[in-house]
Amino acid sequence: MKRLVLAGGGHSHIAVLKSFGDAPPGGAALCLLSPHRHIAYSGMMPGLIAGHYSWADCHIDLEPLAARARARFVRDAAAGIDTARREVITAGGERIAYDLVSLDTGSTLQVGESRGVEAHAICVKPIERFLPRWEELRRSAHGGGLRRIAVVGGGPAGVEVLLAMRHRLATESAPAVNFALFTDTPHILAGHNQRVRRALERILAARGVEPRAGRKVAAVSAGGVELEGGERIEAQATVSATGPAAPAWIVGTGLRTDAHGFVAVNDRLQALSHPEVFAAGDVATIIDQPRPKSGVFAVRQGPALARNLRLALAGATPRAFSSSSRALALISCGERYAVASWEWLALEGVWVWRWKDWIDRRFVAQYRVAA
Repeated sequence: MKRLVLAGGGHSHIAVLKSFGDAPPGGAALCLLSPHRHIAYSGMMPGLIAGHYSWADCHIDLEPLAARARARFVRDAAAGIDTARREVITAGGERIAYDLVSLDTGSTLQVGESRGVEAHAICVKPIERFLPRWEELRRSAHGGGLRRIAVVGGGPAGVEVLLAMRHRLATESAPAVNFALFTDTPHILAGHNQRVRRALERILAARGVEPRAGRKVAAVSAGGVELEGGERIEAQATVSATGPAAPAWIVGTGLRTDAHGFVAVNDRLQALSHPEVFAAGDVATIIDQPRPKSGVFAVRQGPALARNLRLALAGATPRAFSSSSRALALISCGERYAVASWEWLALEGVWVWRWKDWIDRRFVAQYRVAA
């Protein structure tokens, strides 16, 4: 009986659980390790913040998925791996033995050289910590104690979260709250075409937000942010939506990583240094096929990971996986309006939001299992 531990409840692992529930692998003992029973689907988080979705609309219950796959569910977080003894170490100190282990724990946010981020900023990742902090901001806004929110990060996450927060507060008739957006890149949405950038710049301007592009945040304090060069901007809250960073505990595992600390894997999603370790989603980098850290690519890797784990459990050789570097991005704009980004193309409108809503709801629905 081979022991497979799925560390993390990310978008790739829910595909593994569904696959194993549909057709259980023979001669395998499964264990799912996750600190949360319900995982948030990242694509619907801006809509939840904006008030378009309920909490239940965009969360997936891992417990019935695990039960259907005959997996033991351990409610704890991975905190390390003893590769010599083949044990996953949990935050609670438990050691879970494995023959194969798969990592899909996601990423954290880059702190970089900015001072005070950990002490004073509200980070959008992990989303489970952000959501209760967002509720605190809403209460503060309604009480009149919030005049400005600074958002650090000019990628899709920063833009979407800013517009979602602004829309929610405006629709709730909270006292006026100003928003400021900062990014150290030359312009917002650096990975998208000029048409998309112009569309979002126009939408932000219409809502009174002029992005401060090319301005690095040197420090965050309780009273606002300090830009490189010394300029200070007052803000009663700072939300950090910067780029992804690898979980700190990866360093002590002995696993080979890329230059940024993410687990280095081959095109079979196996760790280059330890073939009994698989990894997918944000925590991993396919060395010969580097892709952006986004939910789109984690979703694509899910079926391939399920297939290769099934092969490895059977003693067969996992097969190569290839994913296009292109991905459609549907960027929500606070209200039920979105911008589609595809290579050089940009489309926008209410219909784009409805399209995104249909895609997102369909994704979540396929993982609904009666508890």
